[in-house]
Amino acid sequence: MIDLLQLCAFNAAYGQAIDSDALESWPAFFTEDCRYRITNVANEREGLPAGVVYADSRAMLEDRIAALREANIYERHRYRHLLGMPLVESSDDKAAVARTPFMVARIMYTGETMLFASGEYRDRFVKVAGKLLLAERVAVCDSTVTDTLLVLPL
Repeated sequence: MIDLLQLCAFNAAYGQAIDSDALESWPAFFTEDCRYRITNVANEREGLPAGVVYADSRAMLEDRIAALREANIYERHRYRHLLGMPLVESSDDKAAVARTPFMVARIMYTGETMLFASGEYRDRFVKVAGKLLLAERVAVCDSTVTDTLLVLPL
């Protein structure tokens, strides 16, 4: 059975990878044929499938990080994830479905810190060769306003 402690440890490692700028390791949290999407609560409520960010494979996530490192020009900043306790909706030995509340603070190179995003992860986890991975993560943001500086993954 995939349990609460495993999901908490997974989410802590996920947040740490992003917050510590180990972005090249971020795609490894997902299955090869994953789905990753950032959307807002209004669009999710309406069932609108597009998101501010959408990827349907680990390769697309890897390309996103490569572009961030090599091609994109943006104001230097970093994140700090504050993650709540996952609410496990279903779980067995091979898969789990959970929702986890999040808040992400953005720290600019100037030191200014602000709440950047809040919402919940809607996740589908699977075990692949004994390792817990995300088959799908939808970051549903509470606000319908998206900052133009959405560069880093949530």
